[in-house]
Order: sequence, then structure tokens, then C-alpha cells
Amino acid sequence: MDFLPEQLSNYIVEHTENEPELLQKLTRETHQKILQPRMLSGHYQGRILSMISKLVNPKTILEIGTYTGYSALCMAEGLQKDGILHTIDINEELYDFQRKYFDASIYGHQIKQHLGHALDIIPSLNEQFDLIFMDADKENYIAYYHAIIDKLNPGGIILSDNVLWSGKVIEPVNPKDLATQAVLEYNTLLKEDKRLETVLLSVRDGLTISRKK
Repeated sequence: MDFLPEQLSNYIVEHTENEPELLQKLTRETHQKILQPRMLSGHYQGRILSMISKLVNPKTILEIGTYTGYSALCMAEGLQKDGILHTIDINEELYDFQRKYFDASIYGHQIKQHLGHALDIIPSLNEQFDLIFMDADKENYIAYYHAIIDKLNPGGIILSDNVLWSGKVIEPVNPKDLATQAVLEYNTLLKEDKRLETVLLSVRDGLTISRKK
């Protein structure tokens, strides 16, 4: 989802760092072979994720929702040389696709895949994280948040995707629309949790940056 006119969006992308060739290939193959390719972070948001990761220079990254691996590869660009990125996804059919692109990058040895439900996997990760990217099923965003907040280091960053939810956050909510209700509650939680400083950016479908105090 992009809320800006196409011409202006194109100008923004044209004046943003070029998309790495490997990610261009990943994007093409995702569109050719995988359902719901709009779930990709894409060139512009991917460069934002890369830049934030480089600014944080994390030792540890946690990603909830891998899809085809685009965002993981973007964030891996900022990892410390001995850093590790843990990425969790429930779709076993995407596992080999992700691994192919991870191993084609220089970060393959630093990216660890976890297959299953994030709420089962997160408690088993005996690490503290410097950067966490939330991009999975919206109905569980709050549950994921409570599972990861104590695993985030002071000064660490949570990035939350799709927080504008195609603009539905400012429309009347259908009582049966659990995803929109969950996003609204999650956005309020980030704003009101005194442990965080939060800024919501109008990047694509909405990207929130929250810093743990």
C-alpha cells in the first residue's frame, strides 16, 4: 500500500539508494512464483530498513514474519561482523526459497531461520535483541509485543510494519474485522507504553519506529 501519488513515489525511489542486484532477483522471483507478492518490503522500504539497521549496528536482530526473505537481507546489511539475525515464519513452503537467497548473500551464515509459530519460538531464544522487526499476522501483534519487549535491550529498536493497514485505521471499523481492531490497539499500546519512544512514519503501509528507553 502506498498513499502518495505514483509520480511522487517514483521520484522518491529514484532519489534513494539503489536496490542491490540480489534483492532485484528476489523481487522478480517472488512475483513469478509466490502468492501475495505485495507483502514484499520493496526497494524504498527495504533501503529504509537497511539504513536503520546500519545506524543501530545491531549485534542481534529478531524478525517476526520472514515471507521470502527480502526484509531480513536488508536488515542484515547493518549487522555487526559476528552478529546474528533470527527470523521466524510459519510457512514451511517458503523455507527453501528464503534459504536460497540467504545463502546467495554474504550474510547467509549470520541468518538463522525458525519455522513455526512465533509465540512458541520466541521464549526459546536465549538472547537479547538490539533490533526487532514486526511483520507477521496483525491479530497477534500485541501478543508478539508482550513476548519480545523484555528481550529488547535498552536503546533497542522495534520496527512495526503495516500500522496504517491500508488506511483502515481512520475508517469506521467493522466488528468482524479483527485485523484492523488489532492494529488500532497495537498502535495505541506503542504510543502509551512509557518504556518506549515512538514515531509512526507514513512509509508505504505505515512503519513505526519505537525505541526502548
